[in-house]
Amino acid sequence: MKTHLLGLTLDELTKVALDNGLPKFVGKQMCEWLYKKHVSSIDDMTNISLKNRELLKEKYEIGRYLFADRIVSNDETVKYLFEASEGKYIESVMIPDKERMTLCISSQIGCKMNCLFCATGKQGFSGQLSVSQILNQVLSVEESEMLTNIVFMGMGEPMDNLNNVLKVIEILTADYGFAWSPKRITVSTIGIMPAMERFINSCSCHLAISLHAPNAMERQLLMPMQKTQNISHTISVIRKYDWSHQRRVSFEYIMFEDLNDTDEHALQIVELLKGISCRVNLIRFHAIPNVGLKPSSQEKMEHFCNLLNRKNITTTIRRSRGEDIMAACGMLARTKK
Repeated sequence: MKTHLLGLTLDELTKVALDNGLPKFVGKQMCEWLYKKHVSSIDDMTNISLKNRELLKEKYEIGRYLFADRIVSNDETVKYLFEASEGKYIESVMIPDKERMTLCISSQIGCKMNCLFCATGKQGFSGQLSVSQILNQVLSVEESEMLTNIVFMGMGEPMDNLNNVLKVIEILTADYGFAWSPKRITVSTIGIMPAMERFINSCSCHLAISLHAPNAMERQLLMPMQKTQNISHTISVIRKYDWSHQRRVSFEYIMFEDLNDTDEHALQIVELLKGISCRVNLIRFHAIPNVGLKPSSQEKMEHFCNLLNRKNITTTIRRSRGEDIMAACGMLARTKK
């Protein structure tokens, strides 16, 4: 099986060149073709000699592959299906919004966290996505050249695949890579430790915490990992850092009828997040099979939002996108085409 060039850093590509008897500068040339010009074949690297391209092709390939399916929502959200391994699929979602075009990408095949409200967790965990598989999502959607933002909010828990996620972020933000600002990238987590703290110390991307309940007992009903990844510990780590400048921390809060949508819950959030410069995003629950949870009403969500804002917790209601094609928050679970 050939090694993928996509997903290798400048240092690693330079080593590929030297290990194969090629000039050192070929590493930089490969970076340019992969991350600036987005080629899909070694044959397209035309400033590398034909002899050296043939030599590279003996051991390496780019690692790009096309999506297996593309579905467009009534609201113009687009869901992509990629085959990650034989019979195993992942999904990515492109969300257009005026001048912004955000791609929601996956970091794992399935997920270990098994949150009650999430369809991805119901299918279990089938493996980590490699750096090339994560980057392939960015490069292979039809809107790739128009993307303005990336969110790691698709299938999987990014902090459970942190080595590969950090390497993707390096390539996306490095001058030799895509040269994106880290402020264009947001990574979501339920609060996996110590990975989350390593992430904060390793890059300047935005962080989104899946909160969903402000107290331990109710959060554990929704999120079994609360038992070992306690939200109070997550918050104590968040408090160690300055979030008042360009870098942002937000808290995602799916609202369920008669479960986490009362005034008392709102006041518990106020107490939990007191003193943290942050934003709370309220999200409507999207029904998934065999789960009896119900979404809070729009009126209750607006009341909850207004209460938090009056208590100086910046809060918005996130617009639901792509529900008709099973592309909305918590709905990604496609295992086959």
